[in-house]
Amino acid sequence: MRSLDQKLSAALKSRDERLIRRRLPEFSQIVTSGQSVIDFTSNDYLSLSRSPTLRRAVLDALSSTPDILGSGGSRLLVPAPAHAALEARLCRFFDAEAAILFNSGFDANVGLFSAVPQLGDVVIYDELIHASVHDGMRTSRLSRDSLISFAHNSVPALKHIIRRLLSHGEDLKTGKSSIFVAVESLYSMDGTFAPLSEIVDCVEEMLPLGNGFVIVDEAHATGIYGPKGRGLVTSLGLEKRIFARLHTFGKSLAASGAVLLVTELVRDYLLNYARSFIYTTALTNASVIAAGCSFDMLEDGTTEVLAAHLMELCAFFVNRIRVHLKSIPPTLLRLPDHLQESTGTPSSQPFQFPSQIIPLLTAEPRSLSTFLLAFSPSEYSNTNSHHTPPSVAIYTKPIFPPTVPRETSRVRICLQAGHTREDVEILIQGIVAWAHRRIEDARRDRKEWNQMASEIGVRTWMESKL
Repeated sequence: MRSLDQKLSAALKSRDERLIRRRLPEFSQIVTSGQSVIDFTSNDYLSLSRSPTLRRAVLDALSSTPDILGSGGSRLLVPAPAHAALEARLCRFFDAEAAILFNSGFDANVGLFSAVPQLGDVVIYDELIHASVHDGMRTSRLSRDSLISFAHNSVPALKHIIRRLLSHGEDLKTGKSSIFVAVESLYSMDGTFAPLSEIVDCVEEMLPLGNGFVIVDEAHATGIYGPKGRGLVTSLGLEKRIFARLHTFGKSLAASGAVLLVTELVRDYLLNYARSFIYTTALTNASVIAAGCSFDMLEDGTTEVLAAHLMELCAFFVNRIRVHLKSIPPTLLRLPDHLQESTGTPSSQPFQFPSQIIPLLTAEPRSLSTFLLAFSPSEYSNTNSHHTPPSVAIYTKPIFPPTVPRETSRVRICLQAGHTREDVEILIQGIVAWAHRRIEDARRDRKEWNQMASEIGVRTWMESKL
């Protein structure tokens, strides 16, 4: 075997041994004959990918538009009237000065963070920020010590870092250099909301010369939160106090692409320096048309009904699972701290309900996910309802480090507007059934160990294992 092949194989083997090797999901591995499927992994939060209304609108728009295939090349090479029209529309919809389309949210973050921060600037980012921001920062002109993380959603930690930087950096203190603060409005793995108002207040208070800039990734909030799905920034009235907003189309909007909302100056700068914009073929015309149809549904209020139903399901799931988790050891399965029952203290969360992203923390996420794939609700149901399917493939995804921090492995539940209460009840049944089986397995193992120890003596038994 060639040296390179040996090194690549060794790296994959290491991931196999740590049970963190990534593989593409295959539908044939998920579903067996006679099973129905309930998907709790997709980011299609509003279930628009299965909307007959959106499907008809997209097909009608494509059939009546002459240019739908390809885009012809980079935006800097070929005129793209459909792209320019969508950008203008998004400026109006989001109340932004300027907009620039990217092929994906990943490309947008890489382009922004690699190009905009200048020598001498600092980027302070939430420790749970998306990988795309990390990749953008690494390819910027900033040194590693100018990229600083702060504890997740902790405004005091952010304030401490800014204070420390100002005490040692004259250019930051006098406004010659800038501080960028990078956060997500809704975090993709934890389902937590950023305390955006407090973060913006902190940055403006600590940097009164105007050299503090907040950047908000709204990828997982787009279409769901804020008036007509405009996001958390709009919900809080912060549009004019945010340096850049990112909205993506590939999650709740069932399309593809992304938009950065910025000033005209920043847009012009990105046109000239953002390599992930300059050196790539633009979104296809069909993609731009499809995204426009999704925004039609936001603007006419259709999606607000879907979002309201989704929020009701989120509260229903969390309230129901909390009751069951009281009888399950937290070392086996638990909700994260922000979803524990209220202690009565004021919350910094902008909404009094959980998000559609709900992590179930467990050291055994693969075991739970595998159990749910082959779950038989009829075996565990307390009722004989003819609506209970005999076998359901409950599709969830185990998440391991390095995707999430160490010792925070989980099964990530993504609720969608297309789910029903019955779907959620089946999911809860499966989760509880798995937990009780694992508790029973542990009890049986302890009983066998105790029996063996009493029969042959602990020392003899231990020596036999050496």
